[in-house]
Amino acid sequence: MHHHAYLWTGPKARFDNEALRRPPHPEPPPTPTDPAGERLLQRYREVATEFPTSDLPPIEPAHWLLKPPSLIRGTWTDPDQATAWLAAQLHAHAPRFATARDRTPAHLTTLAASALVRLRAGNDTALGLYLEHPAYLHLALITCTPNRTRPQLPCPAP
Repeated sequence: MHHHAYLWTGPKARFDNEALRRPPHPEPPPTPTDPAGERLLQRYREVATEFPTSDLPPIEPAHWLLKPPSLIRGTWTDPDQATAWLAAQLHAHAPRFATARDRTPAHLTTLAASALVRLRAGNDTALGLYLEHPAYLHLALITCTPNRTRPQLPCPAP
């Protein structure tokens, strides 16, 4: 078992585009017979094209494993090392956090400690924090081979 790290920062409005953060349904919609059906098919095609290559964080953390290996920021077999990366990212971004509470060393330590507990149990961890308006930070450590919630997903970096 190992853990892949992912990081995304960007406009909150882009993060809120949930359709592009979900993998497309395995079956496309039926052949359209009206304008609404045409829009649905067009949206399906957009999602099917964008999800696999987009750097947007997926809604379900395990779906990071469906993304390109180029988005992986690090890989560790030791949960302590993976958590050290997460803690370093939290501290590096802390000056930009939107709230004073999120910037406190005690809060950052609590977030990292909680992530370590989840990783040691074989679970994923994902954090989202607001940066200066209207930006957003997403950090994730995803357990791989196997992933507990999606064991059928292959490792993106063999």
